Amino acid sequence: MVHGKLTVAGASGYWGDSNRSTKLLLEDSQIDVLVYDYLAEITMAIMARAKKKDPNAGYATDFIHEVMRKNLIKISQKGIKVISNAGGMNPTACAHALQTIISEYDLSLKVGVVLGDDLLYRLPELAKLSPKEMFSKNSFPKLDAVMSVNAYLGAFPIAKLLDDGVDIVITGRCVDSAVTLAACISHFKWKPDDLDLLAAGSLVGHLLECGTQVTGGNFTDWEQIKGDFESIGYPVAKISQDGTAVISKPYKSGGIVNFGTVAEQLVYEIGDPSRYILPDVTCDFSNVKIEEVQTNVVKVTGARGYNPPEKLKVSLTYLDGYRGGNLYGFYGTDAVKKAKAFSDATIIRANKELKEAKLERFSEKSIEILGSEAQFGRFASSENSREIFVKIAVKHPKPEGVSIMLKAATGLGLSSPPGLSGFAGTRPKPSPVLALFSFLISRGRVPITTQINQSTLEELKSPLLHLSKRKRQIIMPSKFQKTSVKKIPLSLIDLAFARSGDKGDKVNIGVISRSEDLYPFLWSVLTEDKVKKIFSHFVKGSVYRYPMPGPGAINFILDRALGGGGTSSLRNDPQGKGFSQILLATRLLVPENLILGKGLIKQPNNRMETP
Repeated sequence: MVHGKLTVAGASGYWGDSNRSTKLLLEDSQIDVLVYDYLAEITMAIMARAKKKDPNAGYATDFIHEVMRKNLIKISQKGIKVISNAGGMNPTACAHALQTIISEYDLSLKVGVVLGDDLLYRLPELAKLSPKEMFSKNSFPKLDAVMSVNAYLGAFPIAKLLDDGVDIVITGRCVDSAVTLAACISHFKWKPDDLDLLAAGSLVGHLLECGTQVTGGNFTDWEQIKGDFESIGYPVAKISQDGTAVISKPYKSGGIVNFGTVAEQLVYEIGDPSRYILPDVTCDFSNVKIEEVQTNVVKVTGARGYNPPEKLKVSLTYLDGYRGGNLYGFYGTDAVKKAKAFSDATIIRANKELKEAKLERFSEKSIEILGSEAQFGRFASSENSREIFVKIAVKHPKPEGVSIMLKAATGLGLSSPPGLSGFAGTRPKPSPVLALFSFLISRGRVPITTQINQSTLEELKSPLLHLSKRKRQIIMPSKFQKTSVKKIPLSLIDLAFARSGDKGDKVNIGVISRSEDLYPFLWSVLTEDKVKKIFSHFVKGSVYRYPMPGPGAINFILDRALGGGGTSSLRNDPQGKGFSQILLATRLLVPENLILGKGLIKQPNNRMETP
């Protein structure tokens, strides 16, 4: 039986996203399903702290009070299904709050909950397994420091609730793309061994999961948005039975949907694009085709699916000391030297006071002079900077240690070099560092249950899979043939789009060529060694490079590049969002025949010196 097309709208990309999205999407044409993604590792850590203080907290309260309360009647009238991981650390409390609103409005809506991701109650059992951290290989943290333990669940439990007639599904930790894939599974009746279809649905979910990042947000060519960032539309995907999807946005909304915006979101926060591992399927996105079919309408095809993993990923957060810091501005001649002198004095004074208080030394320090580019090595122009900020941050096992540094900096206010400035306010306070510990666990150790309108729990069994024997085929870019053609100095931004993001202490940078002809050239010059050299100030591990011939892209993984990442990091950019912009400033000598007459640029870009 062939089912009609399914229209899914992505209404949230993170906890804190605009609550106006739902209202704007409801004014659009037919939408079958609204999906909301609120969770990240940092978010789970925050929610874990909230639940520890209040057993009825620990979920995305915005979803209940700002989104559902204001839009639920219209959602009900239109018969739209809602799927959200807003449950966070407490999906049952989230569902109860939602059912209270449903009762107030006298609506007949079923609320379903997926449970099983929260493994905190089984902490002693997990500790006995002695799992190593997936990336750092560190040992299991002390039990009394652990704040949360959550397995990443997939889409089939959500789809089961939809099949049972549920109108709104609330989950805890599931992979971000699962909320969209579940809608596809239920609507099209896809099976666990429909691996290519599951990969296609996961691709659509990946494109929708960050909301406006696929409709113009954080776009390399941001000036195309023409000043209407405040009205960027949220994405809408029309999905067919065969997994083909068309990405668009509400007709009257701002923003843009084109090859570049979709390609940038495709490469965002993935590792090996031919082996993107999810609970339901291992995806190969390396040959995805992105086609502009009309203005603000883009078709995506070409995802392939392979066997799902035998184990599930688990993310544990634990208390790992305290951190704190602040920004201090300096003006005028020698601003960078002034900032360095001030930061040096702050740390020296703080170290003396730590010794007097019989406290350990700082476990980590971070000083970044922002505005000088001093941290980027060969891009430095620090001597000419006349207005900069220095960020001083530290970690310490105890909050008192962090407070000593913050007080030391404040106490130097009248003893500093001239030109010190800063926005007035109270002195920052130490905050706990919630570090991430990721490991794998057998699926059989993660029992999943579902609940409808607080009724009896139903336990779900993992489906028996008919495993495919298909082998992955890695397609490498064509070899670039060097010639004696005249070369023109250009910045990478003239040749490519790029976007970066984080996974723990790793950064991914996806680079997408602006034309097919440029792809072999970019592959030949953007080597792992070159990228590591550009980011040598940040990267403490290796750099890996993966081809994506479908969209003409290269995905780089920079290991140990974020100072711990997330809430563990003292960096000004702890999630690596600015790394792509640094890479796009790279200067390259480009063969003239690859660019002139190709519509890429009208004339050579001489914004920076010739390399």
